[in-house]
Amino acid sequence: MMMTGERRMLQEEDLAPVEMLVSLFEARDWPYELIGEDEISGEVRGAWTKYQLRAIWRQEDKVLQLLCLPDVRVADAKRVAIFELMTLVNEQLWLGHFDIWSNGSVLLYRHGLMLGDDGLLSLSQAQTAVEVAVEECDRFYPAFQFVLWGDKNPQDALDAALVDAAGEA
Repeated sequence: MMMTGERRMLQEEDLAPVEMLVSLFEARDWPYELIGEDEISGEVRGAWTKYQLRAIWRQEDKVLQLLCLPDVRVADAKRVAIFELMTLVNEQLWLGHFDIWSNGSVLLYRHGLMLGDDGLLSLSQAQTAVEVAVEECDRFYPAFQFVLWGDKNPQDALDAALVDAAGEA
């Protein structure tokens, strides 16, 4: 049975990016908050943890920046190993990249979507962007945990995470 929000969303054409994400979050019954007319923050459940999902629209550039934060803080003692792991992980990605926010040492996945001159986001673009962000966080979450808590070296952590992920399929 289709929820009212899903029915409404499926009938809509392309929308302003934040409006489309509001429709998507409502249809999926994900909690969210509008930070302003150009920013939304919500919560999405992944395979390993809940992720904070933030989207910021820059009208002047026609770019929607999507951030997915797995609530992982990087201690100073682990920064070098995490940076090495991020380099290895980012080589595996087609879209977006992992980064550490200097403010608070928070790990995040970041992807910028360049929208056309009209600055509109389609339903399929919104769904794909969110799904890719969550899937990439889920795929590499174990590797970051292996380095942070399991004291594995970055290459071993990545190898173990990719083998585990392949075994779950």
